[in-house]
Amino acid sequence: MNANSVKVGIVGLGRWAKVLTRAAAHSEKIKIVAGFSRSEEKRQAFEQELGVPAAPDLKALLSDPSIEGVILTVPNEQHLPVAIEVAQAKKHVYTEKPIASTLEEGLEIAALEKKYGITVTVGHSARLMAGLRAIRTVIESGELGRVAFIEANFSNNRGLELTPKVWRWYKDKAPGGPLSQLAIHQFDVLHYLGGEIVEASAIASKLSPVGAEVDDQSMTLLKFADGKVGYVGSCWTSPGIFAVRVFGSKGLMHYEIDFDTWDTPDQLHKKSTLYIQRGKDGYAKREVLKVPESDMFRTELEMFAESCRTGKPGELSAANGNFAVAIVYAALRSIEKNGQYVRIADVMKSAQDRVAERIHDVA
Repeated sequence: MNANSVKVGIVGLGRWAKVLTRAAAHSEKIKIVAGFSRSEEKRQAFEQELGVPAAPDLKALLSDPSIEGVILTVPNEQHLPVAIEVAQAKKHVYTEKPIASTLEEGLEIAALEKKYGITVTVGHSARLMAGLRAIRTVIESGELGRVAFIEANFSNNRGLELTPKVWRWYKDKAPGGPLSQLAIHQFDVLHYLGGEIVEASAIASKLSPVGAEVDDQSMTLLKFADGKVGYVGSCWTSPGIFAVRVFGSKGLMHYEIDFDTWDTPDQLHKKSTLYIQRGKDGYAKREVLKVPESDMFRTELEMFAESCRTGKPGELSAANGNFAVAIVYAALRSIEKNGQYVRIADVMKSAQDRVAERIHDVA
């Protein structure tokens, strides 16, 4: 470990905690020095497998003065209460996406920054993929011309594997199924590539034979502030895919990964597809571009470390995290209204008003 590495703890020691801990092990900028789970069995197993000392309780982890921030990989509904404890201990907060189980709770997490003088980082790692960063660079260079349309898809077969024992089975825990679990990644990506999104229209259906409460198919249309339009598809009954395509007046770009490498992003470049098609040259003259090596999970953790070090929010901000959740809720509201467009600003204001009312009632 580099002597200047930012020391952090991690709370919630399931599968995703292992993915992030392995990513952090390859960084000189961040070091996970303690972990906590309410399960003693998980604490022991995590320490044995990954070499991270287990704290006996959350209080012990938070009382360690060397720890500057805490990574939360707990279930979504626990993000707010655990984030409050972390912020009260004057530690910086990292939450996996979504920022919280509801938009109201996400806004409350964002408010912890000002209240306790800490920063909040949200794990919207997809925008950090090397292929998507390359597309953003080309867009900004003007090589694609005026971008008018963006399409994206994030799907897998999780809907075929659901059982009532899994939290994703239930509407209140995974609203919209893949809409809130997968499409939310692409909502953040389209926000990153295309700028402000103002409206959403969506439809959904339930086609998986397992009988879960949640929908397992969704299509969402998005309107951007500058007039461009976008589409995000998400399916829970097909092989895994993550793909983005950007259309401009002078060219288009396409990026696609092998979903099987999602948990090992340092391997993504080996199986990813990235190409640019310029002007009227057509398919035959597409230029296949080399995807640089990268690791989106290590990068997001290093961004968190930088926020811990400087006390300044980074690109993976609470505001961006809440915006992605607001698009999810706008899409859900649109589904209830048979596909009518719903303004993102209206969804955000409703949530802000409910938070204000709750704070007023408590006071």
